[in-house]
Amino acid sequence: MKKGLLPLSLLITLLLSANAHAQLYKWVAPDGKITYSDTPPPSSVKKVEEKSVATGPSTAGLPYELAQAVKGSPVTLYTTDKCEACSDARNLLTTRGVPFSEKTVNTNEEIARLKQVGGEKKLPFATIGSQKQSGFNSELWDAALTSAGYPVSSQLPKTYRNPAPESAAPKPKAAEAKAADNIAPPPPTDTLPATGNAPPGFRF
Repeated sequence: MKKGLLPLSLLITLLLSANAHAQLYKWVAPDGKITYSDTPPPSSVKKVEEKSVATGPSTAGLPYELAQAVKGSPVTLYTTDKCEACSDARNLLTTRGVPFSEKTVNTNEEIARLKQVGGEKKLPFATIGSQKQSGFNSELWDAALTSAGYPVSSQLPKTYRNPAPESAAPKPKAAEAKAADNIAPPPPTDTLPATGNAPPGFRF
């Protein structure tokens, strides 16, 4: 894999969501590697670009109380295939009328992204603003949603639809991948690429 692709995938993950704002940082390491991150770079980095990007579900057309909750504590649900608990979590959010973004976790790249946001090998996993819920417990999830300001009963317009589930680690689009390929790689080293089997399965 060429240098620059993984950082670009992080950028795309951030940009594909919409409307609650977060800070994105871009910097170039001494070896020429370009990094995008939602956390500040090391203090040794001198030149940093900052951009405000949108994250979370859209708030267009939502009642005021619900829109404020979405802006302040956007919900992202991480799920995997053949996971009954994931379906239960999705149903709770849908029944309660909580707008959310769903990220699928099935590949090694998606597992790595889950770990980046603080998830364990236990799905479903959700971020509710700064809160994190690992594994499904309806009482705990309801309490977290209430503390984040979400109404107890659905206030969603009948026409509202959550965005379709997408990969937790989406691949760069063709043009972006081509641009990444043009980035000069760092000097070669004697280190061999990591090998090994896929990590063990999740607990539900």
